[in-house]
Amino acid sequence: MEKYIGIMSGTSLDGVDTALVETDGKKIKLLAYDFFTMPEDLKADVLDVCIGQQTNLIKIGEIDHRLGHVFADAVNQLLSTSHTSINEITAIGSHGQTVFHAPDSRYPFTMQLGDANIIAAKTGITTVADFRRKDMALGGQGAPLVPAFHQALFEHLDNNIVILNIGGIANLSIINGDQTSGYDTGPGNMLMDAWVQKHYQQSFDKDAQLAKSGTIDQALLQAMLREPYFQHPAPKSTGRELFNLPWLENILLSFSTSIPDVQATLAELTAITIAEQVKKFEKNNTTNELLACGGGAQNPLLMARLTELLPNWQVGNTLKYGIDADYMEAMAFAWLAHQTMNRQPGNLPAATGASRLAVLGAIYPAI
Repeated sequence: MEKYIGIMSGTSLDGVDTALVETDGKKIKLLAYDFFTMPEDLKADVLDVCIGQQTNLIKIGEIDHRLGHVFADAVNQLLSTSHTSINEITAIGSHGQTVFHAPDSRYPFTMQLGDANIIAAKTGITTVADFRRKDMALGGQGAPLVPAFHQALFEHLDNNIVILNIGGIANLSIINGDQTSGYDTGPGNMLMDAWVQKHYQQSFDKDAQLAKSGTIDQALLQAMLREPYFQHPAPKSTGRELFNLPWLENILLSFSTSIPDVQATLAELTAITIAEQVKKFEKNNTTNELLACGGGAQNPLLMARLTELLPNWQVGNTLKYGIDADYMEAMAFAWLAHQTMNRQPGNLPAATGASRLAVLGAIYPAI
């Protein structure tokens, strides 16, 4: 068993999750975890790039540099709080901060920033990064990568298991032995967070208070559901480059919906687009279990609606199996670093659409 650290900064941009994991690739144990708040000025600059604001190579390079330092500081904080020596860690796995993901464009690409050279130099630990582009070079979407990790975690269970990660984007992992697959269903917290941030300067709708105070606007909901992404067949992946505040505001031009009602409708959009996809994997004569993780797993309205929309499923949290819902993705990139360092595949072609299994990532030595 070796120790690895995973770094995850998702589309919500609230901060950096770090996880200290012990694994041999099959057995996976979370030893410690931490959260490092994203500086507000850096968050604003990243958001500008993500939603297509005018930028230049200087700004991209500076964000890459600044994120590298933030990620390194997050790791060093975890090492301090967990009283762990750098000599105990085999490698760090850094997802990086996605600023644009375009797997279906004329020239498919994905861009994650956060200089891994800085992480390796500042922590003194070998760092693995750039996990997505190898999969894309093989014709895949480069996402989602977490289903391979979910397979390692949950394939021993007898129930029909679907893992639901609700970050900025929501994605599913369908655990089915060697045929495990997964894809992005659409927005998770992203649009709800953007709306409450715009009107109340809050990073998220705590306990869904704003959404609960509103009423679903069915006409607005149907307008949003006409987004072509929802009809695309899997494998598919998406991000902030599609589902962002301008996307929402463009639709709202045809409506006069109140602020609380928009929030309620956005919550329903997330719930419905998840539930419609989960139903496709329902099985008879067995227990169908949906296990949620990510920030959205703490949203009581969202979880209640999923329970109502999926009457034939046991809807719960990954904590049921001892996996902290908030640090699942950071754990996944610690595990992916193990896979890379041991020359083992980290993707699942059934999830990403790649032509074959592949060892992912680039290694940045500490020495």
